[in-house]
Amino acid sequence: MPTKKATASKATPATTKSSAKAQPAKESAKAAPKANTASKRKADSEIDEPKSKKTKSTEVAAPAKAIKKATAPKTAAKKAAPAKAASKPTAKADKPAAAKKEKTPKEDAPAPKKAAPKAAVKKAPAKKEAARTATPDDADDEDEIEPEVASAPKVAKAPKVAKPAAAKKALPTINTPPTQKLDIYVFGEGTSGELGLGSVRYDGKMPIDVKRPRINELLSAKTVGIVQIAVGGMHCAALTHDNKILTWGVNDQGALGRDTKWDGGLKDIDAKEDSESEDEDDTGMNPKESTPAAIDTSEIPEGTVFTQLVASDSATFALTAEGLVYGWGTFRGNDGILGFRAGIHQQRTPMLIPELKKITYLASGTNHILAVDNKGKCFGWGAGEQNQLARRVVSRTASGALIPREFGLQRKQITYVACGNYHSFAMDNKGHVYAWGLNTFGQTGVPKPDDDEDDNSIPVPTLVESLEEYDIKEMDGGSHHTIACTKTGEVLIWGRIDNAQGGMDVDDFPKDKLYFDENEKPRYLIKPHTLPDLKASTVSAGTDHCIIITTDGKAYSWGFSGNYQTGQGTIDDIEEATEIANTAVKGKKLVFAGPGGQFSVLAGIPEQLTNGV
Repeated sequence: MPTKKATASKATPATTKSSAKAQPAKESAKAAPKANTASKRKADSEIDEPKSKKTKSTEVAAPAKAIKKATAPKTAAKKAAPAKAASKPTAKADKPAAAKKEKTPKEDAPAPKKAAPKAAVKKAPAKKEAARTATPDDADDEDEIEPEVASAPKVAKAPKVAKPAAAKKALPTINTPPTQKLDIYVFGEGTSGELGLGSVRYDGKMPIDVKRPRINELLSAKTVGIVQIAVGGMHCAALTHDNKILTWGVNDQGALGRDTKWDGGLKDIDAKEDSESEDEDDTGMNPKESTPAAIDTSEIPEGTVFTQLVASDSATFALTAEGLVYGWGTFRGNDGILGFRAGIHQQRTPMLIPELKKITYLASGTNHILAVDNKGKCFGWGAGEQNQLARRVVSRTASGALIPREFGLQRKQITYVACGNYHSFAMDNKGHVYAWGLNTFGQTGVPKPDDDEDDNSIPVPTLVESLEEYDIKEMDGGSHHTIACTKTGEVLIWGRIDNAQGGMDVDDFPKDKLYFDENEKPRYLIKPHTLPDLKASTVSAGTDHCIIITTDGKAYSWGFSGNYQTGQGTIDDIEEATEIANTAVKGKKLVFAGPGGQFSVLAGIPEQLTNGV
């Protein structure tokens, strides 16, 4: 299942993620650097989206110490005994009664020569001190020391209480990591390092403005062996066959999970001619961000096995074989950064999410995450102002939504979850699909009430009745549209289609499935529509574009292409589903597509080498 995610709609640039540390990414995904596409975008005043950018000391030690203190004097006392015995052979016989009185706190008789032992009877520490300071010259105290030393071992047994509890029982393995090594192909803008091609020219090509798929040699199946990849708004994370997590792209809020501080400067690469200059090899991008590198695992227990990664706009999460979840980065809401958790503005390295246990699957939106456990319970956390978490969230309580919580589907056994930018889906074990969240353009598939077209969100999980006739396998959502495929390969599309998100000529859609605005212009699909002549094994959605992988391993794309994110070599919109075909992917068996905010990623099975892969 593909992971995500895209940034917010071009129609609402204020919702987008930071692109090059200054410009909002999602805005740039729509207001592309190419001037000829900017005029194509009209503001959709009806869109209600977030204003975020792309987001006692114990007593254990005392007994142990007492052993050391008491033992030494005992040894000294024993060594002194023979001498005493030689001069006073009957010393011990003359003293028993006195020793007995010493040990009776209520005895009225006068104390022996040294009073300290009597106090020691009442207070253990004093006894130990008396034993510690006894010397061979204290002949009359010899018998007093012996009983006290003899009692020390009883105190010494206390460390048994401090013994660490039996090692925690290893959690059972419930998730298995993928094993197929993949070659990674990238295309799109890349000016923030999101393509992972490094910061300098490679093989004569610059690592930015990649118009068509290009193999990323830094992620080669032969040398690295990526087995799963997650695509976020402006960053990526990849899992390798040997259990490493590599990240690259924008790290403004810690989404890369590692230190990327760099002393170098940035260069102006806005002008196309500068980026293609033969004598200019360095883009000025931060090489630590634009080059894939492993995350900081210093706080992760040794032996942890990762099985799945997901990426939102400004955060990344990793699922383990035992069903635990680690995360890093931050979330954004309507008013900017919400934080990672209460009291944590930005989490720069991986940390365990304690509320999540026995999780089997994760899905990510622009600023929210869904999780399913092995009992079919569904959890959500992150930003929730558009009801994408299926719980009421307002500004003054927004930070509470950063804690994962089960919601609204308790009586159903959920087997699969999916996210759009600001809407969500869950499917139960009977194949019923439920949706909630932002519904401005009908992207949830739940019809708006006929008498209230201003009702722009679905607050709680609601059955998508129009999908009841389909056997859904997979789903993914952009800002205002959703794509799905069935187990038989049918490709379904619904939601916004007025900016080429539909995958076919708008005039060819059935009129009874379309919503028309006051100017009689078709704006979105009210019900799912099947795209003709396509059979998909997997589907994915970016902000306003889509990519599918067909059952025969080819990639098709359509939608907004202002930053070359469709891989078709043009900044013009691609209205109809079109095969992505160039020398890099020709003849390759593709198995994954991941659209980001202003870029996209494909993954394919490498050709067999002489010695195998």
